[in-house]
Amino acid sequence: MKAARLVVLVVAVGAGGVAALLAGRSDNTPPQKAEPAKVDTVDVLVAKADIKMGQGISAGEVGWQAWPANVNTGNFIRRRDHPGAIEGLSGWVARAPFVSGEPIRHAKLVDAKGSGFMAAILPSGKRAVSIGVSPETGASGFILPNDHVDIVLTRRDRQAEKATGSEVHVSETILSDVRVLAIDQTVEEKNGQKVVVGKTATLELTPRQVETVELSRQIGTLSLALRSITDVGKGQVKAEADSNQGKSVNVVRFGVGTVTTPR
Repeated sequence: MKAARLVVLVVAVGAGGVAALLAGRSDNTPPQKAEPAKVDTVDVLVAKADIKMGQGISAGEVGWQAWPANVNTGNFIRRRDHPGAIEGLSGWVARAPFVSGEPIRHAKLVDAKGSGFMAAILPSGKRAVSIGVSPETGASGFILPNDHVDIVLTRRDRQAEKATGSEVHVSETILSDVRVLAIDQTVEEKNGQKVVVGKTATLELTPRQVETVELSRQIGTLSLALRSITDVGKGQVKAEADSNQGKSVNVVRFGVGTVTTPR
């Protein structure tokens, strides 16, 4: 009887030791790392460096990069659809700038086909016309490409001068919300400081607006008024139109010291 109990005790102690050993080994087993979920990708064409508006695309400035396939890549140039895009787009012109890493899209490119930069980026039905500007007539160099401006004509009113016997100048806005395509800027020194000055602004106009500008420059001085970005696309500012109820004409009479604004 005592021998049987001794055997049971030995078996129980042995089983406990084995259980403890197994438990210790399981605690020291390093946890398995969860494998990341596999994401389907698609190669899209991206800019390898910043590309400026009007810059020609070369093979060294674009390349393929993997993008998640579930991202809306419908507007991107995909390798599986256009395997020869790098060579095919060589020489095309950027109608809008690209930043490094940005996917290339056809909507922001144009095939110049040997034409110049301006002809390539000019929308269909539009014309490009250049107007000479100075710091006094061009917002002191703050006008940049893609800004929108109003064109103001300042001229002498000969009929008013005959009636008043004094020199009379009138100014009026002849065109509103005109897009600036380009402006040539040079760095000049003024009062010991370097300033950026534009001397010629190239504007995007309709054929009828071209005629208006060409006629106006023959009878007076044209100047550009920079529009707020919040007013772009609104034509004449509504508040101004409501108050004037028509075309605004400022009349300045020299020699009599008066300034009037007829409504």
